[in-house]
Amino acid sequence: MEDLAHFINGKRTRGTSGRFGDVHNPATGEVIARVPMASPDEVNAAVAAAAEAQPAWGETNPQRRARVMMEMVRLLNRDMDKLAGALSREHGKTLPDARGDVQRGLEVIEYCIGAPQLLKGEFTDNAGTGIDMYSMRQPLGVVAAVMPFNFPAMMPLWHIGPALACGNAVVLKPSELDPSVPLMLAELFVEAGLPKGVFQVVNGDREAVDTLLDNETIQGVSFVGSTPVAQYIYARATANGKRAQCFGGAKNHMIVMPDADMDQAADALVGAGFGAAGERCMAISVAVPVGDETADRLIEKLVPRIEKLRVAPYTDGDDVDFGPVVTAAARDRILSLIESGVKQGAKLAVDNRDFRLQGYENGFFVGPHLFDHVTPDMDIYKTEIFGPVLSTVRAGSYEEALKLAMDHEYGNGTAIFTRDGDTARDFAHRVNIGMVGINVPIPVPLAYHTFGGWKRSMFGDLNQHGPDSFRFYTRTKTVTSRWPSGLKEGGEFHFKAID
Repeated sequence: MEDLAHFINGKRTRGTSGRFGDVHNPATGEVIARVPMASPDEVNAAVAAAAEAQPAWGETNPQRRARVMMEMVRLLNRDMDKLAGALSREHGKTLPDARGDVQRGLEVIEYCIGAPQLLKGEFTDNAGTGIDMYSMRQPLGVVAAVMPFNFPAMMPLWHIGPALACGNAVVLKPSELDPSVPLMLAELFVEAGLPKGVFQVVNGDREAVDTLLDNETIQGVSFVGSTPVAQYIYARATANGKRAQCFGGAKNHMIVMPDADMDQAADALVGAGFGAAGERCMAISVAVPVGDETADRLIEKLVPRIEKLRVAPYTDGDDVDFGPVVTAAARDRILSLIESGVKQGAKLAVDNRDFRLQGYENGFFVGPHLFDHVTPDMDIYKTEIFGPVLSTVRAGSYEEALKLAMDHEYGNGTAIFTRDGDTARDFAHRVNIGMVGINVPIPVPLAYHTFGGWKRSMFGDLNQHGPDSFRFYTRTKTVTSRWPSGLKEGGEFHFKAID
């Protein structure tokens, strides 16, 4: 069994706290590694090392920082399969999903190659008589990123890339459930030319996170995870005077209008609802067909598609639809919520509560489930299940369907499937949700737009990647400049007032 490490000052560093967490292979249930849980002293030492390295990196000109990003793109492409294999082994997602995880992170690094353009300030000539004004973007200093288990390559890269391109040093606290890929990314950044100490990885639990939140050197904090934790981190970080962006949970609705292409809608729901075993903040977990006839046609299309899904470990090949969930605790929580749905009166149109995978009985597998006749008062509707469970809530009208999405506490993503442009435009305009798909089930913006939800899905003012990330990881300084050319009387310059 492997003992993992932290990554400090450009190399893997053994933990000294004496505390470890188990890293499992979700397909087999076996413990495959131990990850050290950093003590406050270890976290503070990593922050101090980052603070020592940051000034020189911050003074490195943007195009040279961009060259590190260019080389990182090459290295990520080179090691794509290696990263995907390690990711699948610890997380459980299929190899195509794992490659997609790396790819979507890589795309943000590609965007960061444009740092020289993105960091340009503004200039006003002759703002007053003989006076010029200009602004500049400067790095925050040392920032922290606390990242989730479900995208161990993509999510760190979404934050590390812009933060580094802006001239900051970064201390990453990845999920303790699948920490190997973040450590591999740290090594790749050093190979790409990033100076030692500019990017640190400390593994740990809440103790490590609280230490980062309370450390005065940390100037900004990014978090992705559940809403209760997002709210907690945002409150503690901002109370300590830090800039914070914290992204929480989701309950994404897909409205299916009577005029929709039902085969297209069903295919979209299966992919968006069950891909990555539903462990995605942008997963569609609620289908909202408008009208009983639409609902009946949709259920008729969904059932055979879901029953054909192949659930297996990633080692069974690229034709596996999804693998296990990440932990035994996650599996048990999902099954408990499924039982609550049955008890509260929902109909299980596809029931896989007895799913067992021969030869992998100790793995954390959950079969696909489809609920019909779900109502908004049920736990399976209110709660983010984060598993392979799709709930169908029948709406009597478009307005009722729209209200369901708008009234839910989460506002991460949503979608509508329709052939009617007026309906689609009205939905996109009125719905109070951050990311909207029109005949697109998972509307994750590309790297040059920004990613973020509304309501209790996001705490803070600026989103992930795109232009917002460069705003988040920099401070704007505005300079008013005048070079006196008037008479010098009595050893003093005399200035005219600004016009």
